[in-house]
Amino acid sequence: MQLRSDSFNDGDYILTQYAFGKTSADGKIDLSDNKSPHLAWSDLPKGTKSIAILCIDTDAPTKPDDVNQEGRMVPSDLPRADFSHWVLVDLAPDATVAEGAFSDAVTAKGKDGPEGPQGTRCGINDYTGWFAGDPDMAGDYYGYDGPCPPFNDSIVHHYRFTVYALDADRVAVDGRFTAGDVRAAIEGHVLGEASLVAKYKINQTAREL
Repeated sequence: MQLRSDSFNDGDYILTQYAFGKTSADGKIDLSDNKSPHLAWSDLPKGTKSIAILCIDTDAPTKPDDVNQEGRMVPSDLPRADFSHWVLVDLAPDATVAEGAFSDAVTAKGKDGPEGPQGTRCGINDYTGWFAGDPDMAGDYYGYDGPCPPFNDSIVHHYRFTVYALDADRVAVDGRFTAGDVRAAIEGHVLGEASLVAKYKINQTAREL
């Protein structure tokens, strides 16, 4: 099973147009174009009936104490956790994800869901929890919302786009579902998978571990 993107190469930095946030003139964060990237797959396993997609930042800080705090840095040795940016199920095996098809701007309070383009269903991503206390942004963030690491993080973040070939037409999740719900539901139904990893940073001095 093969996965490719016309939007970025595996292991390279992703462009700001695919990000939720970008570096502002003062070194903090401005909102960006938030376009979902192009994805295409080939050589699917025999019996594939649907496709699921997850995009996960594997470098999210586990403590918020220093995050986006001026005059402080998120330390490189802080334990990191997953932060979901895209949860998508029920794509047809012969589908292609065109650039911008699942997001084309930042939507305050989140995009509608779970019904998505091309007969898909979108889960909520982790901006839902991140913005929960912000009256201007709080809501359910369905579908794709791109990278926006802290402006003061000392490390580069890595975003893993994984496409799963499934033996089921429909993933057994309903309503307001998460990446964790999808992972549990597809267990035992994955015929194959392929991933691409993109890098991103807002702090231009952030380094690779």
